[in-house]
Amino acid sequence: LFLAVCAVGIGGTFQYGYNVSIINAPTQHIHRFLNETWTTRYRKELNPDLLTFLWSVIASIFSLGGLCGALIGGSMAIRLGRKGALLMNNVIAILASILMGISFPTGLFELLIVGRFLIGINSGIGLCVQPLYIGEVAPKHLRGGMAMGSSIFLTGGILTGQIIGLRELLGGETYWPLLLSSSCFPAFAQLLFLPWFPESPRYLLIDRGDELSCAKALKRFHGSSDYRREMEDIQRECLAVDGEKPKKPWQLFTDRGVRWQLITVIVMTMGQQLSGINAIYFYATYIFKQAGISAEKIPYVTLGTGACECLTALTCGLLIDYVGRRYLIIGGYLLMSLWSTVLTFSLTYQDLYWWVPYVSMASIFAFILSFGLGPGGITNTLTAELFIQSSRPAAYMIAGTISWISFFTIGMLFPFIVNGLKQYCFLVFLLECSVVAAFIFLVIPETKNKSFLEIKKEFHKLNFGRNA
Repeated sequence: LFLAVCAVGIGGTFQYGYNVSIINAPTQHIHRFLNETWTTRYRKELNPDLLTFLWSVIASIFSLGGLCGALIGGSMAIRLGRKGALLMNNVIAILASILMGISFPTGLFELLIVGRFLIGINSGIGLCVQPLYIGEVAPKHLRGGMAMGSSIFLTGGILTGQIIGLRELLGGETYWPLLLSSSCFPAFAQLLFLPWFPESPRYLLIDRGDELSCAKALKRFHGSSDYRREMEDIQRECLAVDGEKPKKPWQLFTDRGVRWQLITVIVMTMGQQLSGINAIYFYATYIFKQAGISAEKIPYVTLGTGACECLTALTCGLLIDYVGRRYLIIGGYLLMSLWSTVLTFSLTYQDLYWWVPYVSMASIFAFILSFGLGPGGITNTLTAELFIQSSRPAAYMIAGTISWISFFTIGMLFPFIVNGLKQYCFLVFLLECSVVAAFIFLVIPETKNKSFLEIKKEFHKLNFGRNA
């Protein structure tokens, strides 16, 4: 089970974290490449506004690709299987790496744009299909910890990207095309290791009706003596589904039986993206400068933020099946509300005392730790747990679509929010985190150690009223 999580993670959420991270290091080099290419091609200097526009397209088209990936990820998981979809997804990553790698020697910056779009599609599919596979192969007493594998590999990807992007490694002027094309290595690793693991047992029995292959897969994952309990659980779910075909995303919106599960996923997904974590990273460089850290050393301090996220994802993975989902995610949002308040005060009185910038710096790390302990990892875990087999792929498509739209929206609007509200922008995030924490407290039941059918029964009262 542990090796299966590693095999799906390396080409799944790791790619997302890695490709979000590596684009920051070569910013200046790509600007220079755009200028030189434009001058060579058109015999005139590139307009600064057009340069900004082209760079924005290169950076943000990743989100558009991610949205497209989220929209097709669920359908791929149904048609090709969870494992088949992940394997096919690596072809997109390898093609994207080739295009980004040859953009500099060929002098075609358009290939960089196409490559970023394709790697975005790869990340969108990976974010959709990987949690599906892990959630379906995990036994219920380990489901939370295994599902945190998605978050651990995502934060591991961010940290790896930050390290590889240092100027001493591939972040220098000479090697930046290699940096952008290095995402082919996780893809090759998954193509090498994932074929050794079985397809999702739930997919084999419920979607394909292949009981023999399901039993074989369960024996591989759980051992020949302990697989029967899981087999019975899958058979009960198969009877409950009663031959129902996997639902399309728009069918979930009209299905009263999943109404509150869907509302929950939408609120949690938007809450995760709009929680202020992007604001923290935006403000980090400014706060580190105020604390007296030189510009050359800031990339190394930024590694600390990536290490923080990685550490909390690992901690959350160890705690989730003991403490439960509700306590961790509510606690995470409440702590983020607290650090938003502290950060607002410390940024307001930044110049008053010499030690205030260090309070801001500590608040940044505390905010990131709080995010990783709850909202960062558990949101994806709960999406897998709140739906039965026939609705789960469509739920991930909806969650992925909302996540990427929110990610793109906050990327576009955030600079205006910061310019308009300055440090008081964290009061907006304080309100948002408090509202999401209250919603989770009032609506979401604890899902620890419960089967998918038991969780569905918990929501039955909400969906159909107390007398149902």
